[in-house]
Amino acid sequence: MVERLTAEARKTALKELSGWTEVAGRDAIERTFVFKDFNEAFGFMGRAALVAEKSDHHPEWRNVYKTVEVVLSTHDAGGVTQRDIELAKAMNAIAAQLGHG
Repeated sequence: MVERLTAEARKTALKELSGWTEVAGRDAIERTFVFKDFNEAFGFMGRAALVAEKSDHHPEWRNVYKTVEVVLSTHDAGGVTQRDIELAKAMNAIAAQLGHG
């Protein structure tokens, strides 16, 4: 089992994660990605899904047209873990490759 990050470790990690913030009232992090259209948003989700599946760590997410809202938390650990940080970094990299950082 992966250990939940301390509040201090989570805050430190968030400083290095462009666009990600803490979820109010919950031990989770979130980011909203906005793309140029639905096709690009769906492409992002497909690429992110491959990373998530490979690491066996899946996001909570919602897509409406060109917007993808993502929440990350490790349910087994009861909060944010290094797995969430790594998935957030991967999502940022995918978005950057699509021209949205």
